[in-house]
Amino acid sequence: MDIEDLRTFVEVADAGGVSAAARRLGVSKSVVSRSLVRLEAELGVQLLARTTRGAALTEAGSTFREHAAKACAEIDLARETILPAGYLCGRLRVAVPLTFGPTHLAPVLADMARRHPQLHVHTSYTDRFVDLIAEGFDCAIRIGYLQDSNLIARRVGPIHGKLVASPDYIEAQGSPETPDELVAHQALMQGTEAWQFMDGDKVITVRPQGRFKADNGTALAAAALAGLGIAWIPDGITHEHLASGALVPVMTRYPPPPAGVYVIRPPSPLPSRKIRVLTDMLIECFAQASIPDSAASEAGAEHRSTASPQKRRWARPGIDP
Repeated sequence: MDIEDLRTFVEVADAGGVSAAARRLGVSKSVVSRSLVRLEAELGVQLLARTTRGAALTEAGSTFREHAAKACAEIDLARETILPAGYLCGRLRVAVPLTFGPTHLAPVLADMARRHPQLHVHTSYTDRFVDLIAEGFDCAIRIGYLQDSNLIARRVGPIHGKLVASPDYIEAQGSPETPDELVAHQALMQGTEAWQFMDGDKVITVRPQGRFKADNGTALAAAALAGLGIAWIPDGITHEHLASGALVPVMTRYPPPPAGVYVIRPPSPLPSRKIRVLTDMLIECFAQASIPDSAASEAGAEHRSTASPQKRRWARPGIDP
């Protein structure tokens, strides 16, 4: 039985169809279909019921999918175990944020592919919240403040940001001086997130309101420049606008706590060698950047919430202390 046929079947089962699986695998639909035909012929059972909307697992297919996924994972682990130290092969499918991804993270992924010629790196750049398990990603790189989940997170570096607004907005609406005053202003947000601010050692949480939302930091900066409201935006996006005076800092007595850059992966006892190598390269990248000593010390720290002592390097997402 061909292991690649097993992998293809698992992708089709998880993606819900041949077309979606082909996009994940980076091959044509005909290649996926032939692989499924071979596997079903060898097993002598129908694994998938094809429909106009995709493909649904048969009862036999549902049972076989779990065994096939375990077999693929065991083969990957066995192959990794016998490979020379530092050698990587196979595929790494990673979701990366569109904000910062192409400029700050893409060079690291390109360097990883250069160092490991047998490794296939498939990257999806999007600010959409990606379901790693359902969409078949090995890991994701996420920026900001993480919510609790059953995923495993490793912090690789800090991201600093601040509240900003345009001078026109401040002239028309005034500038909030305290977190309590912020709720009376128009907030530019990604969704319904809460904002956090530091009052000495105390963390203050505010749930702002606003009519303009975007899932991209550059788009939020454009809205702030247009005078639509106040936004929390990473410094890497706003530094030029702040230098020119097109944007000004707001509520500076209550700075937001540093956000983080995280490598997120599905739950499993240990990360694969590919994910460990990517994580180490990102930590090295942030350590070499111009980061203040206090922030640089955070790079590589685990993300703690309910993690057990055995997960000292990797931990489940939660609000970072």
